[in-house]
Amino acid sequence: KAHNRGFSLTTHPTKMATRAQFENSDEVGVFAKLTSAYCLTALGNATFHSTFEAELADHIPVVQCQMAGTRIIGRLSVGNKNGLLLPHTVTDVEMLHLRNSLPETVKIQRVEERLSALGNCIACNDHIALVHPEIDTETEEIIADTLGVEVFRQTIAGNVLVGSYCVFSNQGGMVHPMTSIEELDELSSLVQVPLVAGTVNRGSDVIGAGLVANDWSAFCGLNTTAAELSVVERIFKLEEVGPPTAAAELRSSLLGSA
Repeated sequence: KAHNRGFSLTTHPTKMATRAQFENSDEVGVFAKLTSAYCLTALGNATFHSTFEAELADHIPVVQCQMAGTRIIGRLSVGNKNGLLLPHTVTDVEMLHLRNSLPETVKIQRVEERLSALGNCIACNDHIALVHPEIDTETEEIIADTLGVEVFRQTIAGNVLVGSYCVFSNQGGMVHPMTSIEELDELSSLVQVPLVAGTVNRGSDVIGAGLVANDWSAFCGLNTTAAELSVVERIFKLEEVGPPTAAAELRSSLLGSA
């Protein structure tokens, strides 16, 4: 239980977004799971793990693991500061490793669910979960109980894989670029945080695969452009925003020169 001690959440970490890569893949959301209480990274890439460790290890445990013998841990699992849900294919040994590595306050639960790539089918923060419209009722109850969230069946820009096309923290979130303004407003009032439609990894619309975030940090692929990174930092409130008038001034000067 040594990992459960010595992490201070009272000291405020530096807020920022960081680029990372797993081997040659920019899909950081496939190979990592990030919450405000813990971070999981896939076994097998020391550089990827150390990128997360450098930013997070003073504040939360950063744990290397595998799930069902695979490295796609971010797509198979879903979690927040209250809990972690795993597919039924996860072995007892893998489960025990996670139980021993994560804080005792985090509930860990295996789920018997036909839609076993839980990370593709569920997006959540510490209060709200958006889920695939066809998820089992029993799974819905387990999500509510283990993660301590309100659960809403939802699609995003016509996609049922809400976990693939949406990432949100308790600060803000990003959704599929084709999400309409009306839907964006509806989703934003549902999850009760500001949302933006955007891309990561130089135009990728699979937000969940390309980005992970908690309340004070975010990681996206190495290919993410400066403009995309700036949007991520702004919507997840990872930057100290300048004077509130700066954006308005810039906009009016652009409109004036049009």
